[in-house]
Amino acid sequence: MLLAIDIGNTRIKVAVFEGSTLIEPFYFNSANLQNELYFILNKYKKVSELVVASVGNIPKEAFSEFESQVNIHFISSNFPFTFNNNYSTPNTLGIDRMVLANGAVLKYPKQNRLVIDAGTCITYDFIDENDNYLGGAISPGIRLRYESLHNYTAKLPLLKLEFLSDENSETEEIPLIGNSTSEAINSGVINGVIKEIEGFISQYEAVYPKFIIILTGGDTEFLAKRLKNTIFANSNFLLESLNQTFQHKIKND
Repeated sequence: MLLAIDIGNTRIKVAVFEGSTLIEPFYFNSANLQNELYFILNKYKKVSELVVASVGNIPKEAFSEFESQVNIHFISSNFPFTFNNNYSTPNTLGIDRMVLANGAVLKYPKQNRLVIDAGTCITYDFIDENDNYLGGAISPGIRLRYESLHNYTAKLPLLKLEFLSDENSETEEIPLIGNSTSEAINSGVINGVIKEIEGFISQYEAVYPKFIIILTGGDTEFLAKRLKNTIFANSNFLLESLNQTFQHKIKND
């Protein structure tokens, strides 16, 4: 069994895999890392491999006490990925984006792919049918947009996606014309994100008539119900890609 760990900017996402099957996911913050790993490894004693992809600030030494229980592997830019990295600054490309690109290549071979990761940031990554990683875009995610409006103004309140869910059903559209400060913020943030994503997709379609869209990240479920485009929505795609990336390496060593 394998334990895949994705250390993001906000949360740590973990999943136990048996082959290609995701057995159970876990989500927690960095302060609970070691306690959570003790719990997971005690619950799943057959886990023998631990694979980490990190864009956070947790040092490798934080995992050293588990070395007697499992083999620990850290994914870095030197990992033998299956795509050609055509990024002009390859060493600055985030490991999370590299793992997502690799997962897209392995899961959807010989296709143009656009991976949209809607988390703390919204990242767009395009890999063509010849497995060339071409690059993409980075913009603030939903939470960052709410926080920036509050932190860089004198009077705007801090809203959260949870606040929005209390007022609207999961599929109800956000009013274009906000009739209160809170509604106006929600309109700007949510409608802005949706129009941004749909705008990017439209621009890609003008260059690449055929490609698949993979939506992942913490805001996947919320956004998937509001986007008009046909997408593959999978909030655990990064964890699955991390597992698939490692399994592919083992098979080809």
